Amino acid sequence: MNNTAHINHDAVLRARVALLGSETLPVRQRVAAYRVLVQVSPLAYLPLLTEALYGYSKEFAHRPGIALALRAESVAAARRMCALEPERAYLLRTALAGYREQLVLMDRRDELASLDREMALAGPAR
Repeated sequence: MNNTAHINHDAVLRARVALLGSETLPVRQRVAAYRVLVQVSPLAYLPLLTEALYGYSKEFAHRPGIALALRAESVAAARRMCALEPERAYLLRTALAGYREQLVLMDRRDELASLDREMALAGPAR
């Protein structure tokens, strides 16, 4: 059995149509579409999902727990990117920096040391 057996092909089609059909799709809908499409084409959609999740997290400044969860998902997406992705190091560092920023805002400083180590290992910034 291959991985396509678990993919909802209707959802994939709806996600592609949504992205193609609107130039100004709200970030919430872009995130939803990228979450679906990353299942069928991770190389193409993980970078887009990483950036969209970070942007979406900014809409939840008044709900820090949700913002943190979205930024953690952004980091997870960046970590899943192929090492051959030319923007991987930059996107991973950016996602980690956003996650770090949210941790500081929430005064969760005990988690910063391991995050700082990962940022140092992620590669050079632009």
